[in-house]
Amino acid sequence: MPTDMLVIDDSTDDRYWASVERVLALADRQGAAPGGAPLLVSLSTAHPEWPVRAGAVRLLAERYAGDPDADAAVAAATHDTVDWVAFTALKVITEHRIAAAVPDLIRISGWPSNFTRPEWARKPVGCGAALTKRALVAVFGSRDPAELRRLEDEYFSDMRARIDAARKRPRRTTDVVLVPGGPAIIGADARPDAFRMAQDDSTLRAVDVPGFLIDRTTVTNARYREFLEEVGDSGEFDHPDQPDERSHRPSHGHDSRFNAPDHPVVGLDWYDAYAFANWAGGALPSEVQWEKAARGVDGRRYPWGDDWDPERVNYVERSFGHEVDDLDSLEALLVTITPGDEPPHPVLPADALPQGASPYGALQMSGNVWELTRTNFYTGEDMDPFFKGRHPLDFMNRKDAFHVLRGGTWTSPPTCLTTFYRGKDLITDRHNEIGFRCVYETSL
Repeated sequence: MPTDMLVIDDSTDDRYWASVERVLALADRQGAAPGGAPLLVSLSTAHPEWPVRAGAVRLLAERYAGDPDADAAVAAATHDTVDWVAFTALKVITEHRIAAAVPDLIRISGWPSNFTRPEWARKPVGCGAALTKRALVAVFGSRDPAELRRLEDEYFSDMRARIDAARKRPRRTTDVVLVPGGPAIIGADARPDAFRMAQDDSTLRAVDVPGFLIDRTTVTNARYREFLEEVGDSGEFDHPDQPDERSHRPSHGHDSRFNAPDHPVVGLDWYDAYAFANWAGGALPSEVQWEKAARGVDGRRYPWGDDWDPERVNYVERSFGHEVDDLDSLEALLVTITPGDEPPHPVLPADALPQGASPYGALQMSGNVWELTRTNFYTGEDMDPFFKGRHPLDFMNRKDAFHVLRGGTWTSPPTCLTTFYRGKDLITDRHNEIGFRCVYETSL
């Protein structure tokens, strides 16, 4: 943006509006020149004075309606924080019938096939709602609800096809097990013990869980490397909220204790796991899916049954080679960890200890590494992060920034290794104790 277009004199009302007119006159001349659309787009989105943004929106529509970048900028202006900019965008969308703005308009007012129905219940209507509805009717060219429904389906047919294609991406693994649909017992069966780990935050209950496929093992370094080699840092499969200019490479990729090809990949955050699962044609499991896959239908305490068996699981005593009896001795042992030496062999291969398999054949759903899920720890709903551009310090106390962990890890005592124990972690943290596996749709 040219610096002379940022000069605004706000010492008096007259000088303010005169300087705005000067900037818009410059924008009109330079925007009319070849390649002028990017300048107007920049002014419409980033100029600090709203009258300039509004004027740039008007110039974009007048000169470049039909250009994808210009139409996208006009559509985005409907969400400007200053009403007069949004109103200007809505008016030029109506005048030029800018169809690219339809998804933005529907977010504001809802579907026109609904709000044009005589019996449709309405909230109080303000200027923005009225202008939005008029714009949608103008773009679609009808006020008949049935015709509008047909036109809406036609408009979004390509988008739906793309979504369906994305949902039908081929699954990039055959090493999965089936968890059939049906009931499951979910929730805590708390018993007090010497480790004083809270485990009473999930009510014991029966739920019906649709069938799904789940990775037999946690994602390994070898499998994750395939993802990195194919995708790199392209961002193709990233969550929209993922921080900019970041890599999916594991933070512990050069630590020989964690980087063997058959070891679970660790040192990733929730965004990394999300991108991998998207690439793999699946998703991160919900905690209910994870718990059914680990627990089966009989409410068992561990994946293998109700009785503790240290031979079936990699946990703190196996990984450190020392016994721990209570919370104090556990913490005394954990503080001996060092970046390169202790413990020398913390994790096992992802397919080790098959005697600890769940009822469906999933391995190590207790111990070795915690497993990420897509569930928010506090709400029980799917994660819906909205932190892009913010430092973790800004949201580390926000409840919507914490996802559920399941299964316990190589530093865990038996309390954390049950099928129902719920851990949590900040969405951007990367630990050598945390990995993940994916779930996939099935028609069975």
